Amino acid sequence: MERNIVHMDLDSFFVSVERLYDNRLNGKPILIGGSSDRGVVASCSYEARKFGVHSAMPMRTAKQLCPEALIIRGDFEKYSKKSHEVTEIIREGVPLFEKSSIDEFYIDYTGMERFFGCFKMAKELRERVIKETGLPISLGLSENKTVSKVATGEAKPNNARQVPHGNEKPFLAPLPVRKIPMIGEKTSHTLYNMGVKTVKTLQVMPSELLEATFGKNGRVIWEKANGIDRSLVTPYSEAKSISSENTFEEDTIDVKKLESHLIAMTEQLGTKLRQKQQLTSCITVKIRYSDFDTHNLQKKIPYTSADHTLISLVKELFKKLYSRRLLIRLIGVRFSGLVYGNYQINLFEDTQEQINLYQALDRLNTKFGEKTVCRAVGMQVGRRRFNPFNGMAL
Repeated sequence: MERNIVHMDLDSFFVSVERLYDNRLNGKPILIGGSSDRGVVASCSYEARKFGVHSAMPMRTAKQLCPEALIIRGDFEKYSKKSHEVTEIIREGVPLFEKSSIDEFYIDYTGMERFFGCFKMAKELRERVIKETGLPISLGLSENKTVSKVATGEAKPNNARQVPHGNEKPFLAPLPVRKIPMIGEKTSHTLYNMGVKTVKTLQVMPSELLEATFGKNGRVIWEKANGIDRSLVTPYSEAKSISSENTFEEDTIDVKKLESHLIAMTEQLGTKLRQKQQLTSCITVKIRYSDFDTHNLQKKIPYTSADHTLISLVKELFKKLYSRRLLIRLIGVRFSGLVYGNYQINLFEDTQEQINLYQALDRLNTKFGEKTVCRAVGMQVGRRRFNPFNGMAL
């Protein structure tokens, strides 16, 4: 059976949301992100992109390229609310969808073609999103996720593009290699040095050559360039929370030991959030005393997945919660109110140096195992298994 996969992407999502609340921003170059020179660009308008500005660029560089740009710090809670509105519209209108980030969706219309017409249905859904939310959104339709995502990029801004079955390779061939998902700056630079600038050149290269250069990813790059992608649309479900707790072999009142375990758990949970491209808006700390009396304390926070923010808040909650001088049997940490986002940490708050540090730490801990690199205070806590309890109360 021929597959029909739609990719939908909200155009300049953060900027578009800000313009809903203030139409004076329409048509002006906008930068969303940290306002200091050490901050980074979380999102930018098409007017700013004409000057060479792009997401994740240092704010200082962006302001040099586009000095007339208006800088807005951003409000992730506001963006999450609008993302939820779009999600509910899509949920009501399609048989199967996957929410891959706060502003991106995949929809599987396979089997619907003979009854309705997939491109017609997709365009009607897009028009409904625009009408009910006021947000611009683009879409691509093809046989698989990769080609549909590229088609969406070619349709932007605020339009739709269909790639008929069998036309995947001709559609991709003239495009720059950077258009292929998973080909980033470093990979494209290596390809440029090999004389590869267009997807067509990738298509005719032996896959073995790409494998020799990029390892197992080389084969994936070759397949994507040739319009091959067998990945499925994963049914969407909202993860409500993740948590971790530790029961001590012997009850303790050693505050330093307790804080070390809390820090270790917080680091592991923070890494999990960033791996899943999620942010939390609520922290809960749990204590169970030796007499099994159990207490919880929670705090609502701005959306984040940055360890340095989370650890200080967890320690703050623990100090408020631990008022009894009884032996402690168990401690736990839970992050809830989770949302999806493209950004591994809070780009509205953190500097380029912090972003680079977290990305490096996450790469090492993903490759070599958790706690490969962690804070010194957490080293005394041995490697322990991480137990996520999605959507469950502590």
